[in-house]
Amino acid sequence: MSASFEQILKLVAAGEARVSEHGYDELSADGLTVREVVAGIANAELIEDYPTYPKGPSVLVLQHDAAGAPVHVVWGIPKGYTTPAVLVTAYRPDPAQWEPGYRKRRQ
Repeated sequence: MSASFEQILKLVAAGEARVSEHGYDELSADGLTVREVVAGIANAELIEDYPTYPKGPSVLVLQHDAAGAPVHVVWGIPKGYTTPAVLVTAYRPDPAQWEPGYRKRRQ
């Protein structure tokens, strides 16, 4: 597990999380709720780690919605800070862009 993902998991578990404006827009567009995405991080699987992202460390994780459908979520921590965890965006992965299982991008 990456250090970024580990820290994000701890922050969310401690209630130190927020959703970006873009995150709210994307959740709404895909019929997802904040509650199910935040709850789903407990069983999330790390897909990509961006420890040196210019806006702060972030991760792309595979989660599942309340019905068990796959959801990709980008979580981050603002650069220069140690809190909060920020739900940057969430979306239903496009099968045309991802290998079966949604863990690897198609080439």
